[in-house]
Order: sequence, then C-alpha cells, then structure tokens
Amino acid sequence: MLPTLAAMLALAVGTFLLRLSGPFLRTKTTFPERVEKLLEASAVVLLAALTATAALTEGDHFVGPARPIGVLAGGVLAWRKAPFLVVVLAAAGTTALLRLAGVP
Repeated sequence: MLPTLAAMLALAVGTFLLRLSGPFLRTKTTFPERVEKLLEASAVVLLAALTATAALTEGDHFVGPARPIGVLAGGVLAWRKAPFLVVVLAAAGTTALLRLAGVP
C-alpha cells in the first residue's frame, strides 16, 4: 500500500509542477509572432481533429449519422453563442431523439 501511495504522491507533485511551469515559463520565454500564430492555429486544428474523431467513430467503425448530427446541432448553437448548458443538452437531445426514431 505504501509504494502505491508514494507513486500517487509523486505523480500528483509532478503534474502540479508541470502545470505550474506553463505560466512561469510564459513570462520568461518569447516566441516570434509567426510561431505564436502557428501555435494558436495548431491548437484549433488539434481540437477540430479530436472533435471529428469523437463525433464520427467508435473503435474502428463509423457511428452512424445520429451522433454527427447531434454534434452539428451543438456546434451551430455554440457558434450562435448559446449558453454551454444549452449547447450540451441540445446536442445530446438531438442525438437521443434521432436514435429513438431509429437512426443509427
């Protein structure tokens, strides 16, 4: 039990220090403007790729049209600046209603 607790404590401290290093190094490190724009764009591309993967696949297979349509409904509401809770409930509700109607 003691080695497990020690490992958990070490991982917790390491995670905290890693998270703390971001704001600390941000004030100490400067990037050229072009690199900063690239980093911002890469964050958006990564988020879009993760969203597409989660919305379209489960394991190795396509999930069917219900989930992507639900994500699209949530995306439209988020684009229209709806509250986060409304976006999540609309996406889940759209997917649930489509599946209830027999859409895979």
